[in-house]
Amino acid sequence: MMRTKSHKPSKQRKYLYNAPLHHRGKIMSAHLSDALREKYGIRSLPIRKGDKVRILRGDYRGSEGEVLEVYREKYRISVKGVIRKKADGTEIPVLIHPSKVEIVKLNLGDDRRKEILERRGVPEEELEEEEEVREEVEEEEEEEEEE
Repeated sequence: MMRTKSHKPSKQRKYLYNAPLHHRGKIMSAHLSDALREKYGIRSLPIRKGDKVRILRGDYRGSEGEVLEVYREKYRISVKGVIRKKADGTEIPVLIHPSKVEIVKLNLGDDRRKEILERRGVPEEELEEEEEVREEVEEEEEEEEEE
């Protein structure tokens, strides 16, 4: 990853404003919760759509929800359930910076995410157990929707 080697704050900001999108995804990382940190032995990961996060700072502190969208252009994410009402009554999502959230549950539906975890030293057995649990939960949700 081509980062600036300068210590000058102005050049650091310039890099953030002009960074290409594939670098911005890496920059938009969030800490893992204490439970996940203990389980995987990793401090932070780039945030993805489908991750469950807890907001740590701001007016919406303490609320949890799924990441609906990741806006790399704006360095912001939208979280399910975190909305604001406009003057005309329409609801819009509140955009939150990824450094102000912690990941509570990982979305392991993507093979690339699993590759990242394996590369960082997470045993493959833990990932398979997590996937089996996720599949069972999805099947239960589908059965509830059918009823």
